[in-house]
Amino acid sequence: MARYGLPENAWTKSSYSGDNGGSCVETQVTPEDLVAVGDSKDRCLGAQVFGSASWRVFVAAVRDGVI
Repeated sequence: MARYGLPENAWTKSSYSGDNGGSCVETQVTPEDLVAVGDSKDRCLGAQVFGSASWRVFVAAVRDGVI
């Protein structure tokens, strides 16, 4: 999904993304309750979109060290 139509000021940068030029993941919840995930270093790449429930499961698995 391209970032077309997604407000630029609604992106939230991950607290795990540093300011040293490393991985910079940012997310935004869409009006359809989907989670758009993008790279703040290269916004031309667009965004991947996931269902909110699926995104929560993924984040919990990462947080718990499962993946």
